[in-house]
Amino acid sequence: MNSGPSGNLVLATTTSTQDSGLLDVLLPAFDARSDCIVKTVAVGSGQAMKMGEKGDADVLLVHSPAAEEKFMAAGHGASREPVMHNDFVVAGPPADPVGLAGSATAAEALKRIAAKQAPFASRADDSGTNAKELALWKTAGVVPAGAWYLKTGQGMSATLTIANQKQAYTLADRSTFLATKGLQFTVLFEDSADLRNDYHVLVVKHDGVNTACAREFADWVRDRPAQELIATFGIDEFGEALFFADAGR
Repeated sequence: MNSGPSGNLVLATTTSTQDSGLLDVLLPAFDARSDCIVKTVAVGSGQAMKMGEKGDADVLLVHSPAAEEKFMAAGHGASREPVMHNDFVVAGPPADPVGLAGSATAAEALKRIAAKQAPFASRADDSGTNAKELALWKTAGVVPAGAWYLKTGQGMSATLTIANQKQAYTLADRSTFLATKGLQFTVLFEDSADLRNDYHVLVVKHDGVNTACAREFADWVRDRPAQELIATFGIDEFGEALFFADAGR
């Protein structure tokens, strides 16, 4: 332990950092060198930022860039820094009844799904993934609605499981897709520029928050030891890294 900040630290983060298992690696490493006691709340990025606005969280680790910029512009954040990125994928039944392979962009892939009214499972939970999905529909010129558009209201792992059961397409972050067990479907579209998924750490600016612990965590997660944990996470189990470190301190 050190003689630095101490006390309880509420980290509001996304279901993808929890469902992928990344937090199970990062938080013990932080706990081992800090007197701050971390309590994690894993919700969608939108909910995490609402917690920050109310002062119910001290630090955020989220992936909804447009909403983060609004959060900062409204004066709710003391700092916002890049931590890591991965990417989104469109997953679905291996037979791919819509035929996504020839799509040039993710927006085009979703447009094909809508044209066929093939089942699509949406998180519909104000998460960063949901924000990305809605942005892709907007780019595609589609307002998704109807029996084919399934709103789960669940996190990423649960939505993947539901999509699998319903033989539906869905948008997922690659990390949670790889980490979710028992799926019988596959990645059908990937690697387009509109599928990048950036994560930032935000120190909340609000009366009563533990700013000292929040800054310590924000600095630590961007420092070399944590960035190396991020860069190597998943390689042993999946044969590939699930996240790419972006801080480069």
